[in-house]
Amino acid sequence: MTHSLKKTLKLLIPISLGLFLIWYLYSSTTPEQRDQIITYIGQADIFWVGLSLFIGILSHVSRAIRWNYLLEPLGYKPKVSNNTLIVLIAYLANLGVPRSGEILRATALSTYEGVPFEKGMGTIVTERIIDLIMLFLVIGIALILQTDLILGFIKESGLGIAGGAIILVVGIAGLFLGIRILKKSTSTFATKLKNFLNDVLQGVLSIFKMKRKWPFIFHTFFIWFAYILMFWVIKFTVMETVGLSFGAILVAFVAGAFAMTTTNGGFLAFPIAVGKSLELFGVGTVAGNAFGWIMWIAQTFMVLVFGAISFVLLPLLNRNR
Repeated sequence: MTHSLKKTLKLLIPISLGLFLIWYLYSSTTPEQRDQIITYIGQADIFWVGLSLFIGILSHVSRAIRWNYLLEPLGYKPKVSNNTLIVLIAYLANLGVPRSGEILRATALSTYEGVPFEKGMGTIVTERIIDLIMLFLVIGIALILQTDLILGFIKESGLGIAGGAIILVVGIAGLFLGIRILKKSTSTFATKLKNFLNDVLQGVLSIFKMKRKWPFIFHTFFIWFAYILMFWVIKFTVMETVGLSFGAILVAFVAGAFAMTTTNGGFLAFPIAVGKSLELFGVGTVAGNAFGWIMWIAQTFMVLVFGAISFVLLPLLNRNR
Protein backbone atom coordinates (compact mmCIF):
# COMPACT_ATOMS: atom_id res chain seq x y z
CA MET A 1 0.00 0.00 0.00
CA THR A 2 1.35 3.43 -0.94
CA HIS A 3 2.13 6.08 1.64
CA SER A 4 -0.41 8.46 0.08
CA LEU A 5 -3.23 5.89 0.42
CA LYS A 6 -2.35 5.28 4.06
CA LYS A 7 -2.42 9.01 4.67
CA THR A 8 -5.78 9.35 2.89
CA LEU A 9 -7.33 6.57 5.01
CA LYS A 10 -6.09 8.12 8.25
CA LEU A 11 -7.62 11.47 7.32
CA LEU A 12 -10.88 10.52 5.61
CA ILE A 13 -12.20 7.88 8.00
CA PRO A 14 -12.32 9.97 11.21
CA ILE A 15 -13.32 13.16 9.35
CA SER A 16 -16.16 11.41 7.50
CA LEU A 17 -17.41 9.72 10.65
CA GLY A 18 -17.29 12.92 12.67
CA LEU A 19 -19.00 15.12 10.09
CA PHE A 20 -21.69 12.54 9.46
CA LEU A 21 -22.52 12.09 13.12
CA ILE A 22 -22.64 15.85 13.73
CA TRP A 23 -24.77 16.55 10.65
CA TYR A 24 -27.26 13.77 11.26
CA LEU A 25 -27.73 14.24 14.98
CA TYR A 26 -28.17 18.01 14.79
CA SER A 27 -30.13 18.57 11.57
CA SER A 28 -32.51 15.68 10.85
CA THR A 29 -34.00 15.07 14.29
CA THR A 30 -35.37 17.09 17.16
CA PRO A 31 -33.40 17.30 20.43
CA GLU A 32 -35.87 14.92 22.08
CA GLN A 33 -35.55 12.39 19.26
CA ARG A 34 -31.75 12.61 19.37
CA ASP A 35 -31.78 11.89 23.08
CA GLN A 36 -34.10 8.92 22.55
CA ILE A 37 -31.97 7.49 19.73
CA ILE A 38 -28.84 7.79 21.88
CA THR A 39 -30.70 6.08 24.74
CA TYR A 40 -31.72 3.21 22.45
CA ILE A 41 -28.11 2.82 21.28
CA GLY A 42 -26.80 2.87 24.85
CA GLN A 43 -29.33 0.24 25.96
CA ALA A 44 -28.74 -2.13 23.03
CA ASP A 45 -28.16 -5.69 24.27
CA ILE A 46 -24.47 -6.41 23.73
CA PHE A 47 -25.21 -10.12 23.19
CA TRP A 48 -27.19 -9.50 20.00
CA VAL A 49 -24.72 -6.89 18.78
CA GLY A 50 -21.83 -9.28 19.44
CA LEU A 51 -23.68 -12.10 17.68
CA SER A 52 -24.21 -9.85 14.65
CA LEU A 53 -20.46 -9.06 14.60
CA PHE A 54 -19.59 -12.76 14.85
CA ILE A 55 -21.87 -13.58 11.91
CA GLY A 56 -20.27 -10.75 9.96
CA ILE A 57 -16.78 -12.16 10.52
CA LEU A 58 -17.98 -15.59 9.36
CA SER A 59 -19.25 -14.02 6.14
CA HIS A 60 -15.82 -12.47 5.50
CA VAL A 61 -14.05 -15.79 6.10
CA SER A 62 -16.52 -17.46 3.76
CA ARG A 63 -15.79 -14.81 1.11
CA ALA A 64 -12.06 -15.47 1.50
CA ILE A 65 -12.59 -19.21 0.98
CA ARG A 66 -14.86 -18.60 -2.02
CA TRP A 67 -12.23 -16.31 -3.57
CA ASN A 68 -9.84 -19.27 -3.81
CA TYR A 69 -12.34 -21.20 -5.93
CA LEU A 70 -12.04 -18.44 -8.55
CA LEU A 71 -8.25 -18.27 -8.30
CA GLU A 72 -7.59 -22.02 -8.56
CA PRO A 73 -8.40 -22.30 -12.33
CA LEU A 74 -5.80 -19.56 -12.91
CA GLY A 75 -3.15 -21.65 -11.17
CA TYR A 76 -3.10 -19.93 -7.77
CA LYS A 77 -4.15 -21.01 -4.29
CA PRO A 78 -3.46 -18.28 -1.71
CA LYS A 79 -3.64 -18.91 2.02
CA VAL A 80 -7.16 -18.50 3.34
CA SER A 81 -5.73 -16.49 6.23
CA ASN A 82 -4.15 -14.02 3.80
CA ASN A 83 -7.36 -13.80 1.78
CA THR A 84 -9.36 -13.05 4.94
CA LEU A 85 -6.97 -10.30 6.05
CA ILE A 86 -6.97 -8.79 2.55
CA VAL A 87 -10.79 -8.79 2.41
CA LEU A 88 -11.03 -7.04 5.79
CA ILE A 89 -8.44 -4.43 4.76
CA ALA A 90 -10.42 -3.81 1.56
CA TYR A 91 -13.59 -3.07 3.54
CA LEU A 92 -11.58 -0.69 5.73
CA ALA A 93 -10.29 1.13 2.63
CA ASN A 94 -13.83 1.48 1.26
CA LEU A 95 -14.84 3.41 4.37
CA GLY A 96 -12.46 6.19 3.36
CA VAL A 97 -12.39 6.02 -0.45
CA PRO A 98 -15.34 4.28 -2.17
CA ARG A 99 -14.35 1.29 -4.37
CA SER A 100 -10.66 1.69 -3.47
CA GLY A 101 -10.92 -1.62 -1.60
CA GLU A 102 -11.21 -3.62 -4.84
CA ILE A 103 -7.98 -2.12 -6.19
CA LEU A 104 -6.30 -2.68 -2.83
CA ARG A 105 -7.45 -6.34 -2.77
CA ALA A 106 -5.89 -7.04 -6.16
CA THR A 107 -2.72 -5.16 -5.21
CA ALA A 108 -2.30 -6.97 -1.87
CA LEU A 109 -2.99 -10.35 -3.51
CA SER A 110 -0.29 -9.60 -6.08
CA THR A 111 2.15 -8.48 -3.38
CA TYR A 112 1.72 -11.36 -0.94
CA GLU A 113 0.57 -14.24 -3.14
CA GLY A 114 2.12 -13.43 -6.52
CA VAL A 115 -1.20 -13.29 -8.40
CA PRO A 116 -0.96 -10.81 -11.31
CA PHE A 117 -2.97 -7.67 -10.59
CA GLU A 118 -5.11 -7.98 -13.73
CA LYS A 119 -6.12 -11.58 -13.04
CA GLY A 120 -6.84 -10.87 -9.39
CA MET A 121 -8.98 -7.90 -10.40
CA GLY A 122 -10.85 -10.13 -12.84
CA THR A 123 -11.85 -12.51 -10.04
CA ILE A 124 -12.97 -9.55 -7.93
CA VAL A 125 -15.12 -8.27 -10.82
CA THR A 126 -16.65 -11.76 -11.03
CA GLU A 127 -17.43 -11.62 -7.30
CA ARG A 128 -19.16 -8.28 -7.75
CA ILE A 129 -21.26 -9.65 -10.61
CA ILE A 130 -22.29 -12.64 -8.46
CA ASP A 131 -23.08 -10.33 -5.54
CA LEU A 132 -25.23 -8.17 -7.80
CA ILE A 133 -27.16 -11.24 -8.92
CA MET A 134 -27.67 -12.24 -5.29
CA LEU A 135 -28.87 -8.73 -4.42
CA PHE A 136 -31.43 -8.94 -7.23
CA LEU A 137 -32.50 -12.34 -5.88
CA VAL A 138 -33.02 -10.86 -2.41
CA ILE A 139 -34.95 -7.95 -3.93
CA GLY A 140 -37.10 -10.46 -5.82
CA ILE A 141 -37.90 -12.37 -2.62
CA ALA A 142 -38.66 -9.11 -0.82
CA LEU A 143 -40.96 -8.08 -3.67
CA ILE A 144 -42.85 -11.35 -3.43
CA LEU A 145 -43.27 -10.99 0.33
CA GLN A 146 -44.00 -7.24 0.39
CA THR A 147 -44.95 -6.25 -3.17
CA ASP A 148 -47.12 -3.19 -2.50
CA LEU A 149 -44.84 -1.71 0.13
CA ILE A 150 -41.65 -2.14 -1.95
CA LEU A 151 -43.15 -0.57 -5.08
CA GLY A 152 -44.42 2.35 -3.03
CA PHE A 153 -41.00 2.82 -1.45
CA ILE A 154 -39.27 2.80 -4.88
CA LYS A 155 -41.78 5.33 -6.24
CA GLU A 156 -41.20 7.68 -3.31
CA SER A 157 -37.40 7.45 -3.66
CA GLY A 158 -37.37 9.75 -6.70
CA LEU A 159 -36.23 8.04 -9.88
CA GLY A 160 -38.63 5.11 -9.76
CA ILE A 161 -38.50 2.03 -11.96
CA ALA A 162 -38.63 3.94 -15.28
CA GLY A 163 -35.74 6.21 -14.33
CA GLY A 164 -33.64 3.27 -13.18
CA ALA A 165 -34.35 1.40 -16.42
CA ILE A 166 -33.31 4.42 -18.53
CA ILE A 167 -30.03 4.77 -16.64
CA LEU A 168 -29.35 1.04 -17.09
CA VAL A 169 -30.02 1.15 -20.85
CA VAL A 170 -27.86 4.25 -21.36
CA GLY A 171 -25.06 2.65 -19.34
CA ILE A 172 -25.13 -0.58 -21.37
CA ALA A 173 -25.24 1.36 -24.67
CA GLY A 174 -22.27 3.46 -23.58
CA LEU A 175 -20.34 0.34 -22.60
CA PHE A 176 -20.86 -1.32 -26.00
CA LEU A 177 -19.92 1.90 -27.82
CA GLY A 178 -16.72 2.17 -25.77
CA ILE A 179 -15.80 -1.46 -26.52
CA ARG A 180 -16.39 -0.90 -30.25
CA ILE A 181 -14.15 2.19 -30.32
CA LEU A 182 -11.44 0.39 -28.32
CA LYS A 183 -11.42 -2.61 -30.69
CA LYS A 184 -10.85 -0.41 -33.74
CA SER A 185 -8.12 1.73 -32.15
CA THR A 186 -4.46 0.84 -32.84
CA SER A 187 -2.82 3.40 -30.55
CA THR A 188 -0.22 2.33 -27.99
CA PHE A 189 -2.54 3.22 -25.11
CA ALA A 190 -5.42 1.25 -26.65
CA THR A 191 -3.17 -1.79 -27.16
CA LYS A 192 -2.02 -1.73 -23.53
CA LEU A 193 -5.59 -1.26 -22.35
CA LYS A 194 -6.78 -4.20 -24.47
CA ASN A 195 -4.05 -6.44 -23.03
CA PHE A 196 -5.00 -5.35 -19.51
CA LEU A 197 -8.70 -6.00 -20.13
CA ASN A 198 -7.87 -9.40 -21.66
CA ASP A 199 -6.11 -10.43 -18.43
CA VAL A 200 -9.07 -9.12 -16.42
CA LEU A 201 -11.40 -11.15 -18.65
CA GLN A 202 -9.40 -14.31 -17.84
CA GLY A 203 -10.09 -13.67 -14.18
CA VAL A 204 -13.78 -13.09 -14.85
CA LEU A 205 -14.11 -16.26 -16.94
CA SER A 206 -12.42 -18.33 -14.23
CA ILE A 207 -15.90 -18.99 -12.83
CA PHE A 208 -16.61 -21.28 -15.82
CA LYS A 209 -13.41 -23.28 -15.19
CA MET A 210 -13.99 -23.99 -11.53
CA LYS A 211 -13.73 -27.60 -10.38
CA ARG A 212 -15.61 -26.94 -7.14
CA LYS A 213 -18.74 -25.20 -8.34
CA TRP A 214 -21.02 -26.52 -5.59
CA PRO A 215 -18.80 -25.29 -2.72
CA PHE A 216 -18.66 -21.92 -4.53
CA ILE A 217 -22.48 -21.82 -4.71
CA PHE A 218 -22.74 -22.86 -1.03
CA HIS A 219 -20.42 -20.07 0.12
CA THR A 220 -22.24 -17.54 -2.09
CA PHE A 221 -25.58 -18.34 -0.45
CA PHE A 222 -23.97 -18.54 3.00
CA ILE A 223 -22.43 -15.05 2.62
CA TRP A 224 -25.79 -13.50 1.79
CA PHE A 225 -27.64 -15.56 4.39
CA ALA A 226 -25.14 -14.21 6.94
CA TYR A 227 -25.72 -10.63 5.76
CA ILE A 228 -29.47 -10.97 6.30
CA LEU A 229 -28.99 -12.81 9.60
CA MET A 230 -26.87 -9.89 10.85
CA PHE A 231 -29.94 -7.71 10.33
CA TRP A 232 -32.27 -10.26 11.88
CA VAL A 233 -30.47 -10.51 15.21
CA ILE A 234 -30.14 -6.71 15.54
CA LYS A 235 -33.94 -6.45 15.64
CA PHE A 236 -33.78 -7.85 19.19
CA THR A 237 -31.87 -4.75 20.37
CA VAL A 238 -34.87 -2.43 19.89
CA MET A 239 -38.14 -3.27 21.63
CA GLU A 240 -40.34 -1.90 18.80
CA THR A 241 -38.62 -4.06 16.15
CA VAL A 242 -38.60 -7.40 17.98
CA GLY A 243 -41.85 -8.50 16.33
CA LEU A 244 -40.85 -7.59 12.76
CA SER A 245 -41.45 -10.29 10.15
CA PHE A 246 -38.81 -11.77 7.87
CA GLY A 247 -40.30 -9.78 4.98
CA ALA A 248 -39.90 -6.52 6.89
CA ILE A 249 -36.28 -7.32 7.69
CA LEU A 250 -35.66 -8.07 4.00
CA VAL A 251 -37.08 -4.70 2.99
CA ALA A 252 -34.81 -2.94 5.51
CA PHE A 253 -31.88 -5.02 4.29
CA VAL A 254 -32.50 -4.01 0.66
CA ALA A 255 -32.75 -0.33 1.62
CA GLY A 256 -29.52 -0.59 3.61
CA ALA A 257 -27.77 -2.46 0.79
CA PHE A 258 -28.56 0.33 -1.68
CA ALA A 259 -27.35 2.89 0.84
CA MET A 260 -24.08 0.97 1.30
CA THR A 261 -23.44 0.71 -2.46
CA THR A 262 -24.09 4.39 -3.14
CA THR A 263 -21.95 5.82 -0.33
CA ASN A 264 -18.65 4.97 1.29
CA GLY A 265 -19.55 2.62 4.10
CA GLY A 266 -23.14 3.82 4.28
CA PHE A 267 -22.19 7.27 5.57
CA LEU A 268 -25.24 9.52 5.78
CA ALA A 269 -27.53 7.12 3.93
CA PHE A 270 -27.61 3.82 5.84
CA PRO A 271 -29.40 4.67 9.14
CA ILE A 272 -31.82 6.97 7.30
CA ALA A 273 -32.66 4.41 4.58
CA VAL A 274 -33.17 1.60 7.10
CA GLY A 275 -35.24 3.82 9.40
CA LYS A 276 -37.45 5.02 6.53
CA SER A 277 -38.03 1.47 5.30
CA LEU A 278 -39.07 0.31 8.78
CA GLU A 279 -41.60 3.14 8.98
CA LEU A 280 -43.51 1.29 6.26
CA PHE A 281 -44.19 -1.43 8.85
CA GLY A 282 -45.41 0.89 11.57
CA VAL A 283 -42.08 1.32 13.38
CA GLY A 284 -41.70 4.83 14.78
CA THR A 285 -39.09 7.26 13.46
CA VAL A 286 -36.98 7.10 16.61
CA ALA A 287 -37.04 3.29 16.90
CA GLY A 288 -36.40 2.82 13.16
CA ASN A 289 -33.48 5.22 13.19
CA ALA A 290 -32.12 3.60 16.35
CA PHE A 291 -32.22 0.20 14.61
CA GLY A 292 -30.36 1.66 11.61
CA TRP A 293 -27.80 3.33 13.84
CA ILE A 294 -27.13 0.20 15.91
CA MET A 295 -26.71 -1.87 12.74
CA TRP A 296 -24.45 0.72 11.13
CA ILE A 297 -22.32 1.23 14.25
CA ALA A 298 -21.87 -2.54 14.66
CA GLN A 299 -20.80 -2.99 11.02
CA THR A 300 -18.51 0.05 11.06
CA PHE A 301 -16.95 -1.02 14.36
CA MET A 302 -16.26 -4.47 12.93
CA VAL A 303 -14.64 -3.06 9.79
CA LEU A 304 -12.58 -0.47 11.66
CA VAL A 305 -11.27 -2.81 14.36
CA PHE A 306 -10.70 -5.98 12.35
CA GLY A 307 -9.61 -4.05 9.27
CA ALA A 308 -7.00 -2.19 11.32
CA ILE A 309 -5.80 -5.43 12.93
CA SER A 310 -5.56 -7.06 9.49
CA PHE A 311 -3.66 -4.05 8.19
CA VAL A 312 -0.97 -4.71 10.82
CA LEU A 313 -1.04 -8.52 10.72
CA LEU A 314 -0.83 -9.04 6.95
CA PRO A 315 2.73 -7.73 6.48
CA LEU A 316 3.84 -9.26 9.79
CA LEU A 317 2.66 -12.76 8.80
CA ASN A 318 4.24 -12.41 5.35
CA ARG A 319 7.60 -10.87 6.22
CA ASN A 320 9.42 -13.18 3.83
CA ARG A 321 7.36 -11.77 0.95
